[in-house]
Amino acid sequence: MFTGIVEETGTIQDALPGGLIIGARVVLAGAKLGDSINVNGACLTVVQLHEGAFTVDLMPETIRRTNLGSLRIGDTVNLERAVAVGERLGGHLVQGHVEATARVVSVTPEGEAVLVRYEAPTEIMRYVVRKGFIAVDGVSLTVVDRDDGSFNVSLVQYTQENTNLTRRQPGGLVNLETDILARYVEQLLKYD
Repeated sequence: MFTGIVEETGTIQDALPGGLIIGARVVLAGAKLGDSINVNGACLTVVQLHEGAFTVDLMPETIRRTNLGSLRIGDTVNLERAVAVGERLGGHLVQGHVEATARVVSVTPEGEAVLVRYEAPTEIMRYVVRKGFIAVDGVSLTVVDRDDGSFNVSLVQYTQENTNLTRRQPGGLVNLETDILARYVEQLLKYD
């Protein structure tokens, strides 16, 4: 379980068939084999530790549902360690189970903030609500507004400086995870 508050951005050191080697500092503190690290919103397992880096495997399902299979050497990724029991929970509960990707439509400065619009699949948009939570590349964000096929978020300065979201240009892909509670409610109502 994660909070969507990115601890650092890492750098892809190698993109292997079925895996990634990611350079990092903060998330490696106390890391051990088998730990979960949120990489651009996907919960991945540490399979190797290196000096200043770690390796994760990418399963076919992960490659199909995320933007991780398209990463190249030098790309930046958002990183967050799993929540430790007894810690404060900023952001919202993020499972690290990416549902789909969205395409960046626009990136617009708005005072100190940056307004970003994403085009998302219909099956995701039904869970996107104005002023609700969404995880974009693992970052906990509040939806500013939405229409039938897209939504926008406002990135505060901290998010601009400490995540990879402002590096995404129109046309780029991001990973999405919607609020798990909405998905549970829908399923419960469906079988009621």
